Amino acid sequence: MLVGYARTSTSEQEAGLLAQHRDLRQASVEKLFSEQVSSVGQRKELDASLDFLREGDTLVVTKLDRLARSTSHLLAIVDRLEEKRVGLRILDFGGASVDTKSPSGKLMLTMFAAMAQFEREMMLERQREGIAKAKLDGKYKGRKPTARAKIGEVSKLHLDGVGPTQIAKLLGMGRASVYRILAEAQPRL
Repeated sequence: MLVGYARTSTSEQEAGLLAQHRDLRQASVEKLFSEQVSSVGQRKELDASLDFLREGDTLVVTKLDRLARSTSHLLAIVDRLEEKRVGLRILDFGGASVDTKSPSGKLMLTMFAAMAQFEREMMLERQREGIAKAKLDGKYKGRKPTARAKIGEVSKLHLDGVGPTQIAKLLGMGRASVYRILAEAQPRL
């Protein structure tokens, strides 16, 4: 059985998820697991798909980055698939497809995963260097604090007798931020 897995990082990437669904259906996937969650978050549908697979099945994904977040994560998934005697097929693998049921497919997968991880780490290093330079030049201020913009609303709700947990829910902010604002405003209240 061909079992598909599709993922996007956020719910705003609906078109990307629909494109993955289309490509997986064109690849004759019979069962499809899908989710919209960051690769570092808890991926329940990935776990469900790995549990669902049986000997002789093949897990199909559109691209490598939809499945694994690092080389070690990919190799752990491949090991789990191999234990179950399940193959992995990646539809768009640098313009070709790859299938881990062959030794050359496994070799290519491992090499490309290592290169993808290296490329990501280099990109993050360049990003950190760019941020450091922007900070030195006074052009990088960081994210604007969102909780501080709600000091007046927090104070008013507190004076009206609303508890910190409820204030956090009403204003869509963390409880710790509410407590911090209340502590800083204490002399003023």
